[in-house]
Amino acid sequence: MNKRKILVYVAGKYSGEISGNIHAARETAIKLWESGFSVFCPHLNTIHFEKDCKCRYNDYIMGDLEILERCDVILMLDNWESSQGATREHEFAQSQQIPIFYKIEDLERWYNEKPTVCNQP
Repeated sequence: MNKRKILVYVAGKYSGEISGNIHAARETAIKLWESGFSVFCPHLNTIHFEKDCKCRYNDYIMGDLEILERCDVILMLDNWESSQGATREHEFAQSQQIPIFYKIEDLERWYNEKPTVCNQP
């Protein structure tokens, strides 16, 4: 399977040190794109919307869960446990049986060990 067909959702803390958290998520997204995966990074999708958009927090969470449901895997950033939103994303991924990874290396290993499907008789 082509790596680009794997859609990775990057989950981690946004609030608090917003600029630093966005930067960390962005750096991870760049590494994943350069590694060959397709990536959705909610930090970049709604960057600084807390100032620019009239939506409420729950609007973003519900939208993010809709997007996560369409992803193949989720990668949790180091600070995810201190984030209410990332914790909800983690729980949702578990409930939907979406594979969860905590390190890019583990995602790479999973991809490399994933059996290929052969439809030939």
